[in-house]
Amino acid sequence: MSPLADAVAHYREHGWARMPALAPLDIVARLRSRAEEIATGQVSYPGLFFQPDTPTGKYEDLIFGHGWAGPTAAYRKIEKLEQDPEFWAWLAGQQLRALVAAVIGGPVSLYRAVIFSKAAHTGSNLPWHQDAGLFWGLSRDPELQIWTALDDAPLESGCLEVFPGSHKLGLATPLGGVVPGPQVLAALADERALAVPAAAGDVMLLHNHLWHRSGPNRTAHPRRAFTVCYLPRDTRCVRKKRAPRSFIPVFD
Repeated sequence: MSPLADAVAHYREHGWARMPALAPLDIVARLRSRAEEIATGQVSYPGLFFQPDTPTGKYEDLIFGHGWAGPTAAYRKIEKLEQDPEFWAWLAGQQLRALVAAVIGGPVSLYRAVIFSKAAHTGSNLPWHQDAGLFWGLSRDPELQIWTALDDAPLESGCLEVFPGSHKLGLATPLGGVVPGPQVLAALADERALAVPAAAGDVMLLHNHLWHRSGPNRTAHPRRAFTVCYLPRDTRCVRKKRAPRSFIPVFD
């Protein structure tokens, strides 16, 4: 099998797959530099979403809706990065196009383009969760996220941890998001967890129903990853409390 076919087969069976060093290091360096410029306010775009991390390291202490908190490396999440030409060039480029086509097939749109970050000696403890469900407000659950390591992510920095095969169980709750404790215990998820360290430039395929988590960063270096969620083009936003979103076509 080709590396692409092998990765897609592993993704379908286990809910995740790694393609080592798929992102060229010069591109990774540009994305890392742009991430720093955005986090420090040197580069800005309308509507960027910022979520500061919690200093306690506890996920339940996160403050939602805070937004921009000034120049800092301590943002847990920066979203709407499709506005930036450097990030757009990577998420809509040929390297990822082949992956998306092999998994989704037909025309696709972008759900989100986001950096998840754990600053040096900090970062919140993200519990088992799924990136799907009613909270996402979609006519169907997405199935594909592509995660690109911008920094080395060893175990000590809070690397990605997965529960292999859990995507086949469907949603733990209709709402999605954090998996309730009783279900974590019943599934023996902690015992079956697989740590997936990464090097800068590694690319991961993740199924949205896959249970995954990450710990705090205990190193002197940041741990950042650029995550893109793709949708079949006919997926619609069905949220009611606000005007429905429209999704940007990709690879046209």
